[in-house]
Amino acid sequence: MVIALGSDQGGFELKQEIINHLNERGIDFVDYGSYDTKSVDYPEYAKKVCKSIKDKESNMGILICGTGIGISITANKIPGIRAALCTDCFMAEATRLHNDANILALGGRVVGPGLAIKIVDTFLDTPFSNEERHIRRINAIEN
Repeated sequence: MVIALGSDQGGFELKQEIINHLNERGIDFVDYGSYDTKSVDYPEYAKKVCKSIKDKESNMGILICGTGIGISITANKIPGIRAALCTDCFMAEATRLHNDANILALGGRVVGPGLAIKIVDTFLDTPFSNEERHIRRINAIEN
């Protein structure tokens, strides 16, 4: 499994915490930026992560901006991407089980690092249910 990571300045510090955690878990990742707290435009990084997933260079993505809202809106504009903004573990589990979300969006100014790590683990460790009703709904989203 390879995880694509991206953030703007508002998500940079939380992304660093997640990088440390992914390293501890032995999970491969690619960091598409940003690489410091200098102000940048989040759509650039969302698009890089989405392209990585669409090109099958990465299996899933994690995007982080200040609130998680703007970066998830950007990602969801791209066909084939299902980005879910999650603020708790239930949301992370449900979006994997029901929506087969391929990107987790987080707000660096909304969730602290301890909760964010639990959300990341839940998201990464929960498989899609493959239930017919969920497949039907995902197809409706895509079409």
